[in-house]
Amino acid sequence: MASTANNPFFARSTLPYQLPPFAQIADAHYRPAFVQGMTDQLAEVALITGTADAPTFENTFVALERSGQTLGRVAEVFFTQSSSDSSDFTNDLEEELAPLLAAHADSIRLDPALYTRISAVHSQRTSLSLDAESLYLIDRYYTEFTLAGAGLDDEDKRALGDFNSRLSTLTTRFEKNLLADTNELALVIDDVAELAGLTDGEISAAAEAAAERRLDGKYLISLVLPTSHPYLASLTNRSVRERLLTASRARGIRSDEAGAGNDNQPLVIEITHLRAQRAGLLGFDSHAAYVTADETAKTPGAVWDLLGGLAPAAARNALVEQADLQAVIDAEGGGFELAAWDWAFYTEKVRRAKYDVDTAAMRPYFELESVLANGVFFAAQQLYGLSFTARPDLVGWHPEARVFEVSTDDGTGIGLYIGDFYTRDSKRGGAWMNSLVSQSALLSTDTTVVCNNLNVSRPAAGQPTLLTYDQVTTLFHEFGHALHGLLARATYPKFSGTNVYRDFVEFPSQVNEMWMLWPEVLANYAHHYETGEAMPQHLVSRIQASSAFNEGFLTSEYLAAALLDQAWHRIDADTVVTDVAQFEADALASVGLDNPAVPTRYASTYFAHTFSGGYDAGYYSYIWSEVLDADTVEWFKENGGLTRTNGDRFRDRLLGVGGTKDPLEAYRHWRGRDAALQPLLDRRGLN
Repeated sequence: MASTANNPFFARSTLPYQLPPFAQIADAHYRPAFVQGMTDQLAEVALITGTADAPTFENTFVALERSGQTLGRVAEVFFTQSSSDSSDFTNDLEEELAPLLAAHADSIRLDPALYTRISAVHSQRTSLSLDAESLYLIDRYYTEFTLAGAGLDDEDKRALGDFNSRLSTLTTRFEKNLLADTNELALVIDDVAELAGLTDGEISAAAEAAAERRLDGKYLISLVLPTSHPYLASLTNRSVRERLLTASRARGIRSDEAGAGNDNQPLVIEITHLRAQRAGLLGFDSHAAYVTADETAKTPGAVWDLLGGLAPAAARNALVEQADLQAVIDAEGGGFELAAWDWAFYTEKVRRAKYDVDTAAMRPYFELESVLANGVFFAAQQLYGLSFTARPDLVGWHPEARVFEVSTDDGTGIGLYIGDFYTRDSKRGGAWMNSLVSQSALLSTDTTVVCNNLNVSRPAAGQPTLLTYDQVTTLFHEFGHALHGLLARATYPKFSGTNVYRDFVEFPSQVNEMWMLWPEVLANYAHHYETGEAMPQHLVSRIQASSAFNEGFLTSEYLAAALLDQAWHRIDADTVVTDVAQFEADALASVGLDNPAVPTRYASTYFAHTFSGGYDAGYYSYIWSEVLDADTVEWFKENGGLTRTNGDRFRDRLLGVGGTKDPLEAYRHWRGRDAALQPLLDRRGLN
């Protein structure tokens, strides 16, 4: 087993809540810890399969759940570091590790002796005197190992291992290329006049970003992960808007004269083909069929029915919205046809004219510190009795990663929350949550450490960080994931935190968005950063009245991405795509979402969710979960809203369950029935 030498990963952290000792962790510690962690786990599995004792729940499943603790510690820290504050070292090591970790996982999941023991206990499960969580653990292991290919013969297992190894390398390279291209394509502005329409804070953030790259006297607009950039809504210079969107859409499609560079098109083609071949080997018609077999959706057909059923109404609504925007352009004598880079800008004009809503006017009320402490944390306190105390004595992976201690209302500490909110060249795009320490009664880990990452532009020194409306929504969303990780309670590590079906994992985060505009919450955090004045009620009322405005566009761009993800992963092993752009065009045209003014939220070459982020054939999960979310919002409205009683019920029956039971069963236990679709249709104006 692993030595306790000077490598901090070889033993549990002694810091509060087992926070990894980031101040002691050096690059040199990672590779040895990964090697030792894999070696240790294989030895632990060998003890399970090598015993002459008959397979039992304790000597097989419990032993498996206890294995791999060193590997888990180093992996949680390394992949947090590599996504939040990457370097040449982490990039190179991640690419080196990808096939090694894939092979390690396969060596366990495809171990015939281990599968025999799992199958033996599974066949006897109805006669075992075990609690419901333990029985569910048996079912999950048997299902996952079977789907992973544990029942294949040796030749097919070798082929499967080759597929998995190659895919791990390709998806890692995809993410590396995307980060590099996102940085390279950031828009450099020479003249501040070209930034007309942006706020002083946004301009100062652009100046700060340029200064960090030593572009003195210039301004830099960093790209965000989705196609559309928030600045498109306010930049008055149409040429700059076009340049910004063009840069965004160029990611991953450029190559140098030698055919190298950050071109992700060959990777997309190879990844999808390999996934289709692997699915065929495992007995499925497509990768989408393979993935959904172990999700709540169960079949690609169920996914397609939902997405395809919503697409026509969304496309029709988008055309109506497009006509309204074109009318504004014509009335102003613009003399041009609405393009994708114009949509957000003229949407804000129509929103102001039609609803008297100016989302830019809300920004002075959305100062980051107040949103976090008086909004996000406050809602969690009201619902779940949680308090959040800054712990500047504890350090994270970067100086901007801030640590907060989380306690219940009786003063019991349950974990740490780490927030890393600002963008930087070393951080991948988008926003996300991950866990560094997960609760497990089996491992005597009663606390958790969870993290949120955002990509908010840092303003110049002395300037406040004023968030956009969408950024506030994102913070509430990601914090919903954090709450799920903090509050879930499980015996086994496999069920800890957010370890649930992928098409359910977005549900708690989407539900948490509702508190952003909830009256008690909004009144507590939305105060003008200079005057302290509360946000005027008319701003809130108007934004609520316009809630279905522009939903044709928003639903269309999301569905386009979700259906594109499905299209890539519904191909069979005999289909070979040669042209990424043509495949995209054909896929979108087939569902009527090929409107040039409404680009897909992510094009294939920067679709990190599906080609490097674990949402392959699963991007549908956002709207799949939103069915539950919209129905849940109705329940809270009907039952008194932001109350501790409601929060306790939601925590006890949903958040606190983690992965210990089927999520739809948990939902029915909480709601009393399955979710209704109508609230979602009402929300998105799709009736």
